[in-house]
Amino acid sequence: MSFITLQDVSYKYPLAKTFALKHVDLSFEKGKFYGIIGQNGAGKTTLCNLVRGLVPHFYGGSLTGKTIIDGTDVKKWDTDQLATQIGYVLSKTPFTQISGVKETVFEEIALGLENLGIPKDEMIERVIRVCKLLKIEDLIKRDPNALSGGQRQRVAFAAIIAMDSDTLVIDEPTSQLDPEGTADVFAIIQLLKEQGKTVLLVEHKIDLLAEYADEIVVLEKAQVAFQGPAQEVLQNPALLEHGAQIPQVALLGSKLKEKGIGLAHIPITQKDAIAAIEERLGGES
Repeated sequence: MSFITLQDVSYKYPLAKTFALKHVDLSFEKGKFYGIIGQNGAGKTTLCNLVRGLVPHFYGGSLTGKTIIDGTDVKKWDTDQLATQIGYVLSKTPFTQISGVKETVFEEIALGLENLGIPKDEMIERVIRVCKLLKIEDLIKRDPNALSGGQRQRVAFAAIIAMDSDTLVIDEPTSQLDPEGTADVFAIIQLLKEQGKTVLLVEHKIDLLAEYADEIVVLEKAQVAFQGPAQEVLQNPALLEHGAQIPQVALLGSKLKEKGIGLAHIPITQKDAIAAIEERLGGES
């Protein structure tokens, strides 16, 4: 059953001449990992803002159609209450993830819980638990403003996870990170997936999305170009015509197919490619 449903949704920011979203129909089911891709300006961040309730409550503008979150239209949700249901890592830059008003990482992670009025004992327990989960116990007493980009990103995730939201909306968390920091972020996302959380992730690193995502949504010029299972969407060369990428192994699989060296299916991950090649070689022996 869909937890979030968009029905013919169109949206313009205040004073904007063009639509940020236009006639969008989408559905997101509980417990699935959705990768959201598309060129800059395609509407990815606006979609995140809508699901989190920042559109229309914070940004204003013109919103038509229906956006139903857990059975209630987004226009009727109280944004503070919605924040307990949907966590949002909203910044593409780790150096703006920190509030700047707290002196320790512990206090930074606890900030959202304080705002919700969570009892002190429960708040402490949640912060300690999430720090252990993300292996950042050694940062608890550190000044959050003195952390590296990767460390700040972990703290930002910790603050959201501590809220215990069932759904996480994450907007380009690795865009400013090195390969090690990127690996750390995806390790965290894998933990969330294993816990049965619903994850909506905007990300340009298509090869990583191929490994982790259950479904892919492709946005182009404020509209949905493709939506479906990752295996189905990411092997489609037509993505390139819509400003999106496909995994390197899928490109290789397509080229092999063009040369008559077809595999049983076009792979989208390295593991998938190895299995497909071994199957092909086994069939020839």
